[in-house]
Parts: sequence; C-alpha cells; structure tokens
Amino acid sequence: MSLNKAFWEKKYKSKTLGWDIGYISSPLKAYIDQLTDKTIKILIPGAGNGYEVAYLIAQGFHNIVVIDIAQIPIYQLKKQFPTFPKERFIEGDFFDVTLGEFDLILEQTFFCALDPNLRTDYVEKMAQLLKPGGRLVGLLFIFPLTKEGPPFGGSIDEYRRLFEPYFKIKCLDLAYNSIKPRAGKELFFIFEK
Repeated sequence: MSLNKAFWEKKYKSKTLGWDIGYISSPLKAYIDQLTDKTIKILIPGAGNGYEVAYLIAQGFHNIVVIDIAQIPIYQLKKQFPTFPKERFIEGDFFDVTLGEFDLILEQTFFCALDPNLRTDYVEKMAQLLKPGGRLVGLLFIFPLTKEGPPFGGSIDEYRRLFEPYFKIKCLDLAYNSIKPRAGKELFFIFEK
C-alpha cells in the first residue's frame, strides 16, 4: 500500500479517517491554552480537517502555516477561513516544501500516518524547519509497530532513538488527558531543537 496523495484523497472522499475525533485533542488544547505569545510562527503538518488550526485562530494566533498532501482538507480550510491568507494553506508533500523556520510545530496524527520508513526523514525535516530553541509538540501513539496501518504505533525507546540526536527531550510521557478511546495509547511530548 502506498500512502501517497491518491491514498489520502480517497480517504477524505470516503470519510474513512478512523482516528479523526472531530475536534482538537485534549492534550494539544491544554498545551495551546498555556501559550501567551500569540505572534509565534506555527506549522501544522498533515493538518487534515484542521481542528488545531480552528482552535488556534479562535485563540488569536494568526502566524500559522498549514500543509496537507490531500486537496480536500486544504480546500475545506480555505472555505472555512476565507479571510485567512490563502498562501498559508499549502497543498503539497511535507518533505518537498521549504517553509522557513518555525517557533512551534504541532504534531497530531501526522507522524503515525506516515510510512514508518520515513521516520528518520520526518525527524530531520522537523529539525530543519524549527528555529534554534523551537519546539515540536504533540502526540505519538504507543502501541506495537505493525505493518498494518495507518495509524502506525511505536515505543518510547524508538522515539528516543529517533529524536534525541536532534532534540532535547523536555517531555515524553503518557498523556494524562487523552480521550477515552486513546487512554494509555498516547504519549504527549515536547521536543526542543
């Protein structure tokens, strides 16, 4: 199975995104709620239906860039936020774009949706996209990595091996405020470049 643009377009058309909960996840909401600088430059890769985008905009954050490989979610976000700069909603492959440097990158089910063979590339790209001292923050699934997916799981040990060469691990703990179906299966993390 190739997790390419056609694969994701089909998923959005058929509305078969099993992990889409329909709103911003509790751990990311709690993290955003404690941010005080509304001017920080934020990237949301693999944004999907963009619940984090909607929440950030509602909280007064406007220096946001969104990217997704599929056209459908990008089109929907442009429609939902007609006054938001269109060039900040990017339809494209995350690994092919150059976007400048960010203060914060939010991870919500993007990492788990990628072919596990791309994990090292993901980490390197994230490090490239963050300013020194910038943070990659979000959730990673903690369940055995299988060939079945997405979503694909992983372990704390694997995540440490992948990220520690590029980031200071500030937090990598079981999320205390996951939604019920994900309780015990999500790690909340803060990695600092």
